[in-house]
Amino acid sequence: MDQIARTSPIIFERAKLGPLELRNRTIKAATFEGRAPRGVVTDELIEFHREVAAGGVGMTTVAYLASSPEGRTDRHQIHLRSDAVAGLRKLTDAVHAEGAAVAAQIGHAGPVANAASNRAPALAPSAQLSPLSMRITRKASAKDLRRIVADHARGARFAIDSGFDSVEVHLGHNYLASSFLSPAINKRTDSYGGSLENRARFAREILRAVRDEVGSEIAVTAKLNMDDGVRGGLWLDESLQVAKWIEDDAALDALELTCGSSLKNPLYLFRGDAPLDDFAATMPQPQRAGLHAVGRHFFKEYPYSPLYLLDSARQFRAELEMPLILLGGIGDYDSMSTAMDEGFEFVAMARALLREPNLVRRIEADHERRSLCIHCNRCMPTIYSGTRCVLVADPA
Repeated sequence: MDQIARTSPIIFERAKLGPLELRNRTIKAATFEGRAPRGVVTDELIEFHREVAAGGVGMTTVAYLASSPEGRTDRHQIHLRSDAVAGLRKLTDAVHAEGAAVAAQIGHAGPVANAASNRAPALAPSAQLSPLSMRITRKASAKDLRRIVADHARGARFAIDSGFDSVEVHLGHNYLASSFLSPAINKRTDSYGGSLENRARFAREILRAVRDEVGSEIAVTAKLNMDDGVRGGLWLDESLQVAKWIEDDAALDALELTCGSSLKNPLYLFRGDAPLDDFAATMPQPQRAGLHAVGRHFFKEYPYSPLYLLDSARQFRAELEMPLILLGGIGDYDSMSTAMDEGFEFVAMARALLREPNLVRRIEADHERRSLCIHCNRCMPTIYSGTRCVLVADPA
């Protein structure tokens, strides 16, 4: 397989994603950019994605575009609405000019939303204390859920109006749809709680509504947790069944596999160092002191290794026919080609492209080239001040 990985050119061939054709099989994964301080597109946000597009990816993903005002992680974030379209159109035009496609990640933050910043209660399947805001979330009513499903469909239409080629529906990281899937968070006794089929109902309704809205005009993908990394949370066997139902629903062109909980265990997805000092430096007192006291319980550290989600993702590849996007520990030609040899149709990268936006072009030119990312995770505390690799010198 090593010899195949070093000689297979498939990663840089053109590839179909639903109705869309990408110039290669690499995708910039959604990483919140922190470049919309007034909830609108800025030149900095446009340049962030233009640079990645110029660097050779097949498609870049704009994160995170909230479907509803209260679904933002905080108010300094774009939510999809008519007066956001003009700015988003400038962004998509800039990406297209570099030869890449561009996706809009859409979703609702649910219990991960900052209620104080949004000036609206954070919604969740059940009322409970949020470890992020230290406020009680509000149980989403059936009326709330119908509205939010419709908001996703409306958001997908705004994405089309804005020139996006694809939408990625966020079903991961214990955002709202993901929190419904999690038995640790979802304590409902109605048709949206209890059994796995009930817990999956909301996510499936969202995907169906989005697909019904967009038809074949653009590609539709979703990001789904394989597991939450939280005691009592969604685990792989249940997630695989959800993925099978999603495949049967025929609402997606591809599924991206992820893991972890922004609400309770954020570093489970990222692997590598847990930079507590950097996180603490972004906080006022007394939160800073509190983080130093209990931060290791929240920011748990997991060792990094290449292709660290592959073992779990293989189980999905073995059971599903739909195209799959492999995320996690991809930073060189060998890891990309291994993903192709394992049957994954696309690879997604995040931190490696923060470190080197032109990494894809570098790897295409030199198959021995490896990402310079050291997985220190010091990019994570920068997400509300402009997500970036702190090891890259500021040209200013």
